[in-house]
Amino acid sequence: MVAQSGFDVLTLPWLDTPRQAFLTQLQTQKVPHAQLVGIDSAYGGELLSVFMARAAMCSQPTPAGGCGFCKSCQLFDAGNHPDFYQIEADGHQIKVDQIRELCTRLSATAQQSGRRVAIIHHSERLNSASANALLKTLEEPGKDTLLLLHSDTPARLMATISSRCQRLPFVAPSKMLIKNWLIQHCQIQEDVTWCLSVVGGPLKLAESLQTDGAQPSRYQTLLGFRKDWAQSLSSGYLCASLLTISEQQIIDALKVLYLLLRQILLKYGDQDAFVQAQIGNLAAKIMGMCHSLSAMPSVNYLGLCQSYVLEYREITNK
Repeated sequence: MVAQSGFDVLTLPWLDTPRQAFLTQLQTQKVPHAQLVGIDSAYGGELLSVFMARAAMCSQPTPAGGCGFCKSCQLFDAGNHPDFYQIEADGHQIKVDQIRELCTRLSATAQQSGRRVAIIHHSERLNSASANALLKTLEEPGKDTLLLLHSDTPARLMATISSRCQRLPFVAPSKMLIKNWLIQHCQIQEDVTWCLSVVGGPLKLAESLQTDGAQPSRYQTLLGFRKDWAQSLSSGYLCASLLTISEQQIIDALKVLYLLLRQILLKYGDQDAFVQAQIGNLAAKIMGMCHSLSAMPSVNYLGLCQSYVLEYREITNK
């Protein structure tokens, strides 16, 4: 199944295990009423959730998922299956009224005489009221009802919610597996996996390689940041792309600086434990700033970047 993003679940090898686990449940008729898909969207978690919903609603599922030919699959692919529901966050939260409406719909009789399936996207955004409203449906699900809770950060889910869901098995792929996948599907030979933690995962990395007209790709911008940070740390002055950094780019730029400092730490080895500790503290401070920036109304980005350069040079006595 090809989702809107253009990626095919069947071509993402790191999803083979959770995908096959769910299809086995379908074949043996042992599908639980609630599944937690705790896989980041950048690794295909949302795509897998939609794949599972389609397969669960198919009247003749195959080893590859939904058949694509039955009435249920045709309705699903057309985007108007009457027994399929999706919940997205309203702003930063999934609100109680959204969940109450979903629970009401799930309690009704299926219009296609099959399963009623719902995906709650980014379920970690359930607030306390909406989570409590969902509990009754999780504890007393209707017949032939399947709830798929997708979450980029399942650790943030309330324990009362996650404990009532069966979690799909998933092991994050190695960089080598991702590199080989990129070679096969993006026709790129160089190793670009150094910035995986910046973009979030392999699907986002593949998207970052795409150019938009005359504008550089996100990956090209990250390469520029890496080069310019190295030069800035050496000279003590911000240079090139760092002088024109935008609000949309600051987190990417700081994450690249964090990776560069971690690389510098490896080069130091055991030569100077005190300097190592200080560089490590600086890297941690930068990552902390990345997490805080979204909640900060106004920041002098140039001043912030320059302060990190100066602090690094003080640490290394340059």
